[in-house]
Amino acid sequence: MKRRHLLKYASATFVSTLGLGLVSSYQSYQAQSNSQSGSLAITALGHTAFLFAGGGQRILVNPFKAVGCTAGYKEPAVDAGLVLLSSRLFDEGFLTDRYASTQVIDEPGDYTVNGLAVQGISMPHDRLNGRRFGSNVAWAWTQAGVKVVHLGGAAAPISIEDKILLGRPDVLLVPVGGGPKAYTPAEAVEAVRSLNPKIVIPTHYRTQAANAETCDIVGVSEFIALMSGTPVTQGDNSLTVSASGLPSSGMRIEVLSYAF
Repeated sequence: MKRRHLLKYASATFVSTLGLGLVSSYQSYQAQSNSQSGSLAITALGHTAFLFAGGGQRILVNPFKAVGCTAGYKEPAVDAGLVLLSSRLFDEGFLTDRYASTQVIDEPGDYTVNGLAVQGISMPHDRLNGRRFGSNVAWAWTQAGVKVVHLGGAAAPISIEDKILLGRPDVLLVPVGGGPKAYTPAEAVEAVRSLNPKIVIPTHYRTQAANAETCDIVGVSEFIALMSGTPVTQGDNSLTVSASGLPSSGMRIEVLSYAF
């Protein structure tokens, strides 16, 4: 995989991840230490959009345009220091002017952002090896001591190479609603079993926000039924986790409900 150390702004201007000046080794070490302490707050913003806040970082993944399956959601409008996009499709890669000056990454590679290591892994966005919808970028990083893997709109099985690159997540965000460009419930189960995370957060499933005429995905209940025997918590739109509070064995499913 090509190694990258550049960030892409929404305006498509490339800048160094170190900013305009050099960052000392001590400053880099301090930033990395800060990013791995405390707890991680995960907030569901609809569909595959989530905000991750903790360790001195605020990371927004997959803001969207409110159409189709996301028609009834509010388009994300939160402050973030970094935006990660799995693709430039409207349901997971739509940027408003609010993020015109925010650091944005939308390509696979290895990055360092304010002392935080972020890895983007390219995966097909459909079952035709990407010939219809192109590539999806899965994101992996460790924040506040919690290893997060966000699979974006993955549609292809987890390959051996993917498994090696992603490792075992503490928290796995996985699409479960099917359609032409993301896992079906059964495919999502296989991905979960392959990566064996401690916490699973389902994404990309049908809710009351969907436009009934244009949304072609199913609800989260089919995935949960196939994961029978795994503890499930259905709460509000946020979850706070810490490295010390992760399950010591097994896994659990956390369904985060969008706050309409």
